[in-house]
Parts: sequence; C-alpha cells; structure tokens
Amino acid sequence: MNLFFGSVLATIALTVPAVLLISNVIEQPIRLGLEPAEMVLLVTTIIMTSVSFSSGRTHSLNGVAHLILFIAYIILMFE
Repeated sequence: MNLFFGSVLATIALTVPAVLLISNVIEQPIRLGLEPAEMVLLVTTIIMTSVSFSSGRTHSLNGVAHLILFIAYIILMFE
C-alpha cells in the first residue's frame, strides 16, 4: 500500500501540476484522448474504487469486479 500511495502522491502532486503549467505556458488545451467506451470504463473504475476503499475492508467480490473491468479494458484496447 505504501508504494500505491507514494505513486498516487507523486502523480497528483508533481505530474499533474507540471502538465497544467506547461499547457498554460504553450497555450494548448489538455485533452484526455479517450474514446467514449473507454471514458465509461474509466468512470466505472473510479466509482468501483471509491466503493472498494470507502469501507475499511475489501472482499474478493470487489477484486473480481476490478478484474472484470480490467479485462473489458483489454478487450476494448485491441478492438
């Protein structure tokens, strides 16, 4: 978990502000670059993650749901 929190902190605290700053300097808008189906998967994954971490414990059903979302993303990636 420490590696997870460290990478999240580095992404949020360093990468995102740097990209936003560069975007403002060169006056270019930032685009996510996802297809509509991938956006749905991203939102679903974020909701599933918030449900998983909102309680103090996770169950195998939560892990299975995350694996199903990952498999769906892999299938859409090669479509």
